[in-house]
Amino acid sequence: MYDEILLPVDGSPAAERAMPHVFDLAERCDATVHVLFVVNTTRDNAGIVGGTVLETLEQEGKRAVDEVVERGERRGIETVGAVRRGAPYDVILDYATEHGVGVIAMATHGRTGVERVLLGSVTERVVRTAPVPVLTVRAAE
Repeated sequence: MYDEILLPVDGSPAAERAMPHVFDLAERCDATVHVLFVVNTTRDNAGIVGGTVLETLEQEGKRAVDEVVERGERRGIETVGAVRRGAPYDVILDYATEHGVGVIAMATHGRTGVERVLLGSVTERVVRTAPVPVLTVRAAE
């Protein structure tokens, strides 16, 4: 059913909760899992993110991606990783299109109220605008 599955990660425990679901789906479908970390370079972060900080975030992203890729490969799942810069939801959607992804699997962080309004929701934006199905996994409370 799905040949390519996209798993965006951010190194959080919430993102970790989506992994077993993605790996199980990949095994059932004999699919490749694409693990993607996005370094947020949007205007909202421009005031706090500079050149060396971006490089540090990319290194942290690479470590997070490499760990997930290694876990997938240990299960015998073809797994590839990428780190990109940009607006997270835009990069996720662009990556999915570029790589012919059939489903995007993401964790929700469970933010509500003012925190959700102020921080926004990458997952919500992806769900509303993705050209493919989006599997969401709730973060533990």
